[in-house]
Amino acid sequence: MDFLSNQFKNPALVTFGMMLLFLGACGGDYLPKPAGYNRIDLPKRDFVALAKDLPYNFQHSRNAIVERDSFNLQEKTWINLNYTGLDAKVHLTYKAVNGSEELLKSYLDDALSLTFKHQVKAYGIDESVLLTPKGYTGFVTELSGEVPTQFQFFVTDSTKNFLRGALYFQTAVKNDSLAPIIEYIKIDMMHLINTLSFEL
Repeated sequence: MDFLSNQFKNPALVTFGMMLLFLGACGGDYLPKPAGYNRIDLPKRDFVALAKDLPYNFQHSRNAIVERDSFNLQEKTWINLNYTGLDAKVHLTYKAVNGSEELLKSYLDDALSLTFKHQVKAYGIDESVLLTPKGYTGFVTELSGEVPTQFQFFVTDSTKNFLRGALYFQTAVKNDSLAPIIEYIKIDMMHLINTLSFEL
């Protein structure tokens, strides 16, 4: 008994004993929790025809407010689809081709150069050429990485009309956490492309 009581008077031994008890009490492997993202409730998908007097028409999400583009007020045919609840906008710019190969080439060059400006920050670019149900040619670009626009497209009938669209977010949140919203709006944009009709 004297031996035990002498041992408890030694602080180093008491500390060592406590550490052994503490380590022995912890069972199982400990794994840190991964970083979490805010839960995003996406609205129910529903489409409506564009109710504007424009040289094009398509079906867009009821969750997007159609508004005149405020960037260039001279362009009466430019609009935004504003997903106010998701802090996102789809910016749509329209140009008349007027049967001019030169004009069409300049619109194509502008659209492609705007896309490839983001190559510096993008770590992946996927491109697709498609034919819409109306017979128009479309070009879709998906960009991954911390880029200002993750999805862009243009559609043309090659002789009269050219429409370009780009998705932008009004938030500084990282694109990884925006992934569900990006995917959601991408489906909406593909629906827009597939229901697009030029009125001229």
